[in-house]
Amino acid sequence: MTDLTSLGVKEIRDGVARGDFTAREVAEAFNAAVAEAAALNAFIVTTPDHALAAADKVDAARAAGETLGKMAGVPIGMKDLFATHGVQTTAASHILEGFTPRYESTVSQKLWDAGAGMLGKLNLDQFAMGSSNETSYFGNVASPWKKAGSNAAMSPGGSSGGSSAAVAARIAPAATGTDTGGSIRQPAAFTGICGIKPTYGRCSRWGIVAFASSLDQAGPMARSVEDCAIMLGAMAGFDPKDSTSLQMDVPDWEAALNADLRGKKVGIPREYRMEGTDQAILDSWEQGKAWLKDAGAEIVDVSLPHTKYALPAYYIVAPAEASSNLARYDGVRYGLRDLPEGVGLQDMYAATRAAGFGDEVKRRILIGTYVLSAGFYDAYYTQAQKVRALVARDFARAFEECDVILAPTTPTASFPLGSMNEDPLTMYLNDVFAVPASLAGLPAMSVPATINADGLPLGLQLVGKPFDEQGVLNAGLAIQQRAGFSAKPEKWW
Repeated sequence: MTDLTSLGVKEIRDGVARGDFTAREVAEAFNAAVAEAAALNAFIVTTPDHALAAADKVDAARAAGETLGKMAGVPIGMKDLFATHGVQTTAASHILEGFTPRYESTVSQKLWDAGAGMLGKLNLDQFAMGSSNETSYFGNVASPWKKAGSNAAMSPGGSSGGSSAAVAARIAPAATGTDTGGSIRQPAAFTGICGIKPTYGRCSRWGIVAFASSLDQAGPMARSVEDCAIMLGAMAGFDPKDSTSLQMDVPDWEAALNADLRGKKVGIPREYRMEGTDQAILDSWEQGKAWLKDAGAEIVDVSLPHTKYALPAYYIVAPAEASSNLARYDGVRYGLRDLPEGVGLQDMYAATRAAGFGDEVKRRILIGTYVLSAGFYDAYYTQAQKVRALVARDFARAFEECDVILAPTTPTASFPLGSMNEDPLTMYLNDVFAVPASLAGLPAMSVPATINADGLPLGLQLVGKPFDEQGVLNAGLAIQQRAGFSAKPEKWW
């Protein structure tokens, strides 16, 4: 029988529908794989019963001749930023440890309605703040990939590091991620999988623990462009509970997939040739251009002149919104409460937050509070928002000359865990290519391209016009078909 854990979303869904295997057999296979992969620390909580119950429901529906959903029989990993009814939701933080929601996030509910089951809640950087999955209260996530000739644990990227590790290790066929400044795309690139951040507002933010509300966006992570298209179709849609949700029909992205790019123009932003970018990354970018040209596209140079200001602006806007969003964690209503004897309310707030938040979260809260303070609001926050508008304008002008933009996803391949902990600024530079699309709210995707000399995967990024996820997916499919990326990590866990 086929090794069910080697199958992706489409293969599982179609196989279950045909009767090649049952949804329960799939769930059992992935539950076993998750249990064997504890060394990766990809899951904070496992929910094998949820996966089996969803599978049995799909098998019963098929037996009764009912129409099956888009994700029928597919067990997935759920990033532990999505509220799940009756299952602990922590955002990988001590301050929310033990919090069990009595409600379900809109995105997760849509996936369950489409026939998916949950293997468990995936580890992440605490409150989605990080680029290496080393800030979680529940420990680091290890990438399933190793550097050639080394046994050092490698970063799976962040913040969706549990998601990327689980999909790359074949212990989940797909997973949800969230992307604020690259947290779907960067980990996807580090682990050799696909991940798409849709246009801001495509997926509801309701029930997702907030980091930076004007940037946060949910998206799928899977091993192929087709699987991402299927899962995004199940996740997206208008939600009246989310004031930023787009009231637009959800296209059938899967049905419209087409790798023929004749008549399309692909923009190459000259400002993305940045100092410090690995030569292997630049080489893969050149290869990506050749692949898209082979698919029929015309390659054109474009300019995004405010690119160099995007990262500094992001690290003002995102911490500012985080400092506001995280003010709700005060020890009063839910989560951790640290109440030293004989202290007042302010002391309880301070003690709870000191014990509950990790160092990176505290760093960003302090930055955010500072830039929002009376004397510095105009000097920092207002200026950053002006830069954000200029970055969005740059993209709008570039898209007058092209249909999609091709760029590297990251400046380097994955790095060993612990190697950047002493220098937060160097860590922040991991997002230098990903942040501009986030500031502009554009759809953007990372697709695996090549393997470097150390045997580690490298990703290419595609950025599209607002609401043009189809254009991004089609260009991604063209790269996927020509790259023929089939490398997978050797099992060591």
